[in-house]
Amino acid sequence: MAKQRELTAPADPVITAELPDRRRAEAIHRLQIGLAGIGAMVLMIGLASVIMERAQLTEAGAVPDAAATVAAPDNAPKNDPLAEAGVVPDMPAQGETPQPQEQAIVPEQGEGAPAQ
Repeated sequence: MAKQRELTAPADPVITAELPDRRRAEAIHRLQIGLAGIGAMVLMIGLASVIMERAQLTEAGAVPDAAATVAAPDNAPKNDPLAEAGVVPDMPAQGETPQPQEQAIVPEQGEGAPAQ
């Protein structure tokens, strides 16, 4: 049995002392990374809050877009791009009465429809 003890290498005191220190260093590093991540999230949420407050203050102080500041004159020319391009619908003159149009033939109601 004495020979078996001699064959196994004795534990190196440098390696055994280094393992707890390495584990502790890794734990501290992970803790630092986690705290830095949490700090970054808190800063981002704070920045978003400040931006939203500023946007609400600006929105409250803005003049509505729909409010007209000056009344439009009644004799202002109407902008009609179709008329300017020469494309105008056929409208009857003001004194004429429009002729009634014939109703469109629907296939189910027209001639040659299957009898029911």
